[in-house]
Amino acid sequence: MARLGIDLGGTAVKFGIVDDSFSIAAKSCCPTGAGRNPKDVMDDIAREALALIDSAGLSVSDIECVGIGAPGTCNTKAGIVEYACNLQFENVPLQAEMERRLNLPVRIDNDANTAAYGEYIAGAAKGSNSFILVTIGTGIGSGIIFNGKIYTGCNYAGAELGHIVIQKDGILCGCGRRGCFEQYGSATALIRQTREAMEKRPDSLLWKYAKTLDDVTGSTPFVAMKAGDLVAGELVAQYMRYLTCGLTNIINIFQPELMCLGGGLSNEGETLLSPIRLYVAEERYSKFSLHQTRLEAAALGNRAGIIGAAFLDRAHQE
Repeated sequence: MARLGIDLGGTAVKFGIVDDSFSIAAKSCCPTGAGRNPKDVMDDIAREALALIDSAGLSVSDIECVGIGAPGTCNTKAGIVEYACNLQFENVPLQAEMERRLNLPVRIDNDANTAAYGEYIAGAAKGSNSFILVTIGTGIGSGIIFNGKIYTGCNYAGAELGHIVIQKDGILCGCGRRGCFEQYGSATALIRQTREAMEKRPDSLLWKYAKTLDDVTGSTPFVAMKAGDLVAGELVAQYMRYLTCGLTNIINIFQPELMCLGGGLSNEGETLLSPIRLYVAEERYSKFSLHQTRLEAAALGNRAGIIGAAFLDRAHQE
């Protein structure tokens, strides 16, 4: 039978019908409309999910289960999104409400956890025993898998690794703390750092690849660096130091078998990974250990969240 995976984001909701070989047979998406009444958001999700099932030539009876990866703190036992600031969800019984709308069994979990589980069962982490996914995007997302289980902490709010502090009394974060990893190592942080460099250095090639400050993306400094721009090279080197500081902290705490980087910046491949490996090798506490954490790019991209969500029933088996 088929499964339905749903990746609920702050901007868009992505849907995929997934088979037992982890292939996505059909997919669709719709705007989230974050900030609306949760009931309206869930109505839209149900409507789009049922439309996808129908367009794939299936009926509800052909779907074994539904999984939803949602941002924020997801109480997987109660099926409640306890808090998701980007959606303005507070104690929303997402699982029960979606089961009622779809007449199907539903499981929920944090979106980063579901993406990590997707990589674990079908992607770069397949066959690993301990694995951490760190996604570099608007913020820093993370999911931890140990012995085939998603780590959630005692209160389902574990693995928020973007909110470890790497700069005491640093930049104010949306979580209320100062100096959080995601304020320095996320794609959003790199864009901010790039704009600051451009304002200071109007002679930089950065202006060739971003005509205005609003045109800057996470790839802009990498493109300018590859073209030989010294300002971009210094910018990327500083960003790498921030990123590696957070990643090394995570490795020192957990010492996983494998750490994968996901998100848009992971598309830089070895341009990103090679210097990170060198920095980590210099700074990790375990430098004299026989076994070391491998650092690789995630393999599934945007498919990870859909695939992981579709198999959440397996992830949550006792």
